[in-house]
Amino acid sequence: MSFKLLTVALLAACVSLAACDDQQSEHAVQKLKDFFNAVKPDALLLKDLTPGVTTESQIREQMGKPETERTFTDGSRRFEYPRGPEGLNTYMVDIDRDGKLQAITQVLTAENFGKIRIGMSDDEVRRLLGKPGQVAVFPLKPETVWSWKWRERGVTEEGIFNVHFDQYHKVYTTSRSDVVRGR
Repeated sequence: MSFKLLTVALLAACVSLAACDDQQSEHAVQKLKDFFNAVKPDALLLKDLTPGVTTESQIREQMGKPETERTFTDGSRRFEYPRGPEGLNTYMVDIDRDGKLQAITQVLTAENFGKIRIGMSDDEVRRLLGKPGQVAVFPLKPETVWSWKWRERGVTEEGIFNVHFDQYHKVYTTSRSDVVRGR
């Protein structure tokens, strides 16, 4: 995003906030925070988050609202932060039952893709890989394909990992695609 565009967006937000009542202002400020957290570089997003020390409220302040929140039977929680809409990283943030950060894991990896098994449900895949960058539905086949862009080889070479679901929302295969540029 260019600096001029960012400046114009901030100015427009400030003008909008000036014309709002308190409740509208709070909502507008939150939307602005959510936007900046969504485009914040990963280095800033994760800066100074320390397992065993950082609290849930500090995580929410720094990383923003998670895409999904899951609570487990032991009282621990997992927040999902996809960096998208087609970002190369999805972070799962694990919080213990006392509200302290346990771990932050980047889940778009070959190791995690290798855990996808035939017969898994779409919810099981979502818990493992997070929100897909793209979803394609082919009603005549019938098939639904979820896709994630990721750093396939090192820092710059990108690939796309696809999970194919049948009409019962169960995995029946996976595939890999190239990122097509210049369209």
